[in-house]
Amino acid sequence: MAAPARARRIAIVDYHKGNLSSVLRSVTEAGGDASVVDDPAAIAAADAVVVPGVGAFEDAMDYLRASGEADAILGGVARGVPFLGICLGLHVLFERGDERTHEHAAEDAWAEGLGVLAGSVTRLSSERLKVPHVGWDQIHLTEHGRSCPLLAGVAEGANVYFTHSYAVSDDVDPAIVATRTHYTRSFASGVWRDNVLGVQFHPEKSSRTGLAILRNFVGIVERGGVA
Repeated sequence: MAAPARARRIAIVDYHKGNLSSVLRSVTEAGGDASVVDDPAAIAAADAVVVPGVGAFEDAMDYLRASGEADAILGGVARGVPFLGICLGLHVLFERGDERTHEHAAEDAWAEGLGVLAGSVTRLSSERLKVPHVGWDQIHLTEHGRSCPLLAGVAEGANVYFTHSYAVSDDVDPAIVATRTHYTRSFASGVWRDNVLGVQFHPEKSSRTGLAILRNFVGIVERGGVA
């Protein structure tokens, strides 16, 4: 008699910048075999990787690099394991961000990201709207997004929960933008390229829509990747 198939393991990356319990709880509720890990070897061995959204861009990248987690994440992405970045976890996928936490020369405007995706992350700015952007807002599906497996069954204009002061800038490749949200400017609130998925909003705080998105991610993981 064949042994039952092993559940695929989802590593929720802990870079020591915040409480990850709500992400773990939500991914588990969505059916995933998830655990919070900070060991690069465990990240490298996982069947899928989630980088949640806590902390600041430069601090997060400093820790990811110093700990070895960045190399483990990049190795997983290169192998094709499903990857989900949430909020800051989306930001660090890009080449650079202007959220600095250390003192630098004036001409050194950027902190370096993982460079998985081309483009930059910049601060939201408005004289009329409040920044940070906090609360429920809509996601608008692009043509690319309508075929994105992470968003299967998600309605156009669905409301999800945001809390952020920075967002993907206009230099992102429009071909990878899955959703857009309009607040201070129109920004990519969801991206998808191959096995790499990222959202600006917090699915773990987005009620039934967020749970449906996480169930979609677990389904991708259980299928062994994006079909």
